[in-house]
Amino acid sequence: MLSTRSRILVALAAVLLIGMFVTPIWRVFLDAPQYPEGIGMQIWINTVKGAKENDLNNINNLNHYIGMKKIIPDAIPELKLMPFIVGVLAAAGLGAAAAGKRRLAQAWVVALLVIAVAGLADFYKWEYEYGHDLDMENAIIKVPGMSYQPPLIGSKQLLNFTATSIPGPGGYAAIIALGLGVLALVTDRKPKEPAEPAAIH
Repeated sequence: MLSTRSRILVALAAVLLIGMFVTPIWRVFLDAPQYPEGIGMQIWINTVKGAKENDLNNINNLNHYIGMKKIIPDAIPELKLMPFIVGVLAAAGLGAAAAGKRRLAQAWVVALLVIAVAGLADFYKWEYEYGHDLDMENAIIKVPGMSYQPPLIGSKQLLNFTATSIPGPGGYAAIIALGLGVLALVTDRKPKEPAEPAAIH
């Protein structure tokens, strides 16, 4: 059985996942001389929005010039699946904390890690396809050999734009949740067995 402290950590980790429903999971920003205030998009658990009101529309217009596909949130199937996946994870984490069984907590942390890695890999694939699958026949700006994939995390120069990709508050909540889950298991200590009374000779 998990200690009370570890059960609280697992429960807190599960509750943190709820933050992914109310704050952006990831953010991508573009800075360029013609956009002194920058433009950006925010990836939420079930949609993609501009960082400011017209930013997503501006990004799609820029993408059109270089032959990139239009970003249409309703056409991204992962955004329909993520609320269900995260909801199940949060409920399972609370269930593991309530049960207090170490193996359940271990399975939950492993599932959280696997889904997090799969999510990042899927996001990289999405970025790759958008940045490389270009309509060069209809592109207004054509640079031979150029691709426009933003970085998975960090900053990258794309023509005269600096693209920066970082987690949003919901993404950081997920990272902290995973850390708390690992911490709960690593620091968990089984209660010491009571010492047997010394034999009387």
